[in-house]
Amino acid sequence: MTHKKVAVILSGCGVYDGAEIHESVITLLRLDQRGAIVQCFAPNVAQLHVINHLTGEEMPESRNVLVESARIARGEIKDIREARAEDFDALIVPGGFGSAKNLSSFASEGSACSVQADVLAVAEAFAEAGKPVGLMCITPAIAAKIYGPGVTCTIGKDPETAAAVSKMGATHQECEVSDIVEDKARKLVSTPAYMLAKSISEAASGINKMVDRVLELTHED
Repeated sequence: MTHKKVAVILSGCGVYDGAEIHESVITLLRLDQRGAIVQCFAPNVAQLHVINHLTGEEMPESRNVLVESARIARGEIKDIREARAEDFDALIVPGGFGSAKNLSSFASEGSACSVQADVLAVAEAFAEAGKPVGLMCITPAIAAKIYGPGVTCTIGKDPETAAAVSKMGATHQECEVSDIVEDKARKLVSTPAYMLAKSISEAASGINKMVDRVLELTHED
């Protein structure tokens, strides 16, 4: 069996201002368990802001998304500008508020949001090449920006977020935490993760299923 190469885009380190750490680690663990070769990437930009994860308060400091993401990747990470879709079989993007604050402006602008230019360019390249993509938690909110109108995805069941996703042109499908939603034509797989998960094992139930499906789709050419 050939080892599949998967790119993972991180958005910082910590649920409130970066990548959701549990989601990121579960993703990296499952990919490794399935024999995939993984390269992490992150945009080399300043975080929107820094949140004290103990109190939930904003902190008067600045942090870099790539530098913070390197914590999760144990230093094995590259600038997103070095990512080339042709070097990989699939792309996976964990969630956390970093996805809606650093990879896009969804947290502040909702359906009027834009996606960080380097992240969008890479994601669009995977989409155009027909390579499977996995998005979890809040990250499917930007699916319509990557694929255009009509793309099917899930953020779980939150009505307000689902409405914003629909307003951007995506078709939102409600989904349980342990399940996945697949847009077969586009090879996009999404799962709610911590949009619904009440525990790390609940988050893992859907993420593992998503990772497995994304890897399966790399074989279907």
